[in-house]
Amino acid sequence: MVYKIRTGISWRDLPERYGPWKTMYTRFRRYALDGVFTQPLQQIQAHADAAGHIDWLVQIDSTIVRAHQHAAATGRKGGGTGRTNRTITSSADPEMD
Repeated sequence: MVYKIRTGISWRDLPERYGPWKTMYTRFRRYALDGVFTQPLQQIQAHADAAGHIDWLVQIDSTIVRAHQHAAATGRKGGGTGRTNRTITSSADPEMD
């Protein structure tokens, strides 16, 4: 599991020496749901915080946070899907010049 997280490879690309990828994924998911990874992290953070090694000030620059175009509210009442039948033209359209 550490190898997968460290390298960022997909589960299917795990080296054979670690066993079947599906077994590793299932175990990782079970551990994550059971809090196996969260508990040690919280303990490490608590010790580091007590020693003054953590600065908890966090800032998010909203200029880099983007939502997908379909994430916007439709503004319609009644729970519309937000889908429209618009014709999209390319910017290379000669009539647009």
